Amino acid sequence: MKNFEIRFGGSGGQGLQLSARLLADALIREGRKVARSQSYEPTSRGGLSRADLVVARASIDYPLVTALDYLVLLDQLPVSISMPLLKPGALVIADARRVKDIPGGDHDLHVLPLSASALALGNERATNIIALGAFAGLADACRCDTLEQVIRKGVPPRFLDLNLRAFAKGMELCERAASALK
Repeated sequence: MKNFEIRFGGSGGQGLQLSARLLADALIREGRKVARSQSYEPTSRGGLSRADLVVARASIDYPLVTALDYLVLLDQLPVSISMPLLKPGALVIADARRVKDIPGGDHDLHVLPLSASALALGNERATNIIALGAFAGLADACRCDTLEQVIRKGVPPRFLDLNLRAFAKGMELCERAASALK
């Protein structure tokens, strides 16, 4: 995969920073250079939150996103500030329950039941890892087995089983979406 930029956008408390850290760790394991930045409102839950990665094979010239190849939306809040940054043909993954209004444009949109699937697993806080699994299944950015290894080392042991099931669920959602298109 070439150099790319990704944003995880949502609201505080959705685990966006964890998703970005896990993906960054996996990409570094695969020999990539990664610059990670974040922004969140001072409220601990419910305020606008984003985690961005700039990924390159060699050195990174500028560490902040300027043209997104990938956008993962877990809430409506970051839509208006993130959509103008999309490159033509960018992959957009959005939660069907919490993101209701996505402007049209030249992007590959996948609206998936991310938070509903997390609720079905018993914990809505697993939405971020389901989204990470969906990203892994739809994007050619990182190997799924590398991400799974990083999840095994990067989440608290008491949440490991839930996170592994969430990651598998995210990849399964992509497989179902791909089957529906055939």
